[in-house]
Amino acid sequence: MNPDRKLDLRGTPCPMNFVRTKLQLEQMNAGQRLEVWLDPGEPVEQVPDSLVMAGYTVEKVEDRDDFFALLVQKPTLVA
Repeated sequence: MNPDRKLDLRGTPCPMNFVRTKLQLEQMNAGQRLEVWLDPGEPVEQVPDSLVMAGYTVEKVEDRDDFFALLVQKPTLVA
């Protein structure tokens, strides 16, 4: 499924890449997906785990040669 929004955070250091991802997700509707582009190394090692701990669903981590693309879903509200 295609993302609802994309966020290019290549070149953004930790923990700012997590903070910016979380701020973007907070502006989105429940159930929407965000594609986040991250550098290899610490960003792709830290951000997915931090998002899961914050309650988001990381659906996919894709290696795209010189960067990684995460597909993150904002949780749907439970009634």
